[in-house]
Amino acid sequence: MATIKLTAEGFKEKFFDYTKSQEWQYKGEHPAIIDFYADWCGPCKAVAPVLEELSDEYAGKLDIYKVDTEAERELSSVFGIRSIPSILFVPKAGQPMMQAGALPKDAMENVIKKELL
Repeated sequence: MATIKLTAEGFKEKFFDYTKSQEWQYKGEHPAIIDFYADWCGPCKAVAPVLEELSDEYAGKLDIYKVDTEAERELSSVFGIRSIPSILFVPKAGQPMMQAGALPKDAMENVIKKELL
């Protein structure tokens, strides 16, 4: 399973409609990771293959999305993205957690195992 490109409309439909409510309520079926990136960003390019690997390894248990911060400025603004890559870890229950910077695969797997699954 490959990572999925996510737009603001898709986010409101699959995750949470921030235009209708202030209180986070995740609609998704599985925990998720959202990678906020830009095509010109070197560290973002380094993270991309790691996310593809994780997408394959956790298929059916975890969904991995990508948000192009250049194209999706509204969604980037909602999350206060100031540096990229920024990675949002979204558990089924509870609040999402944001991590800025290019995380190595073992660090991401650690968060997946401890916080998401």
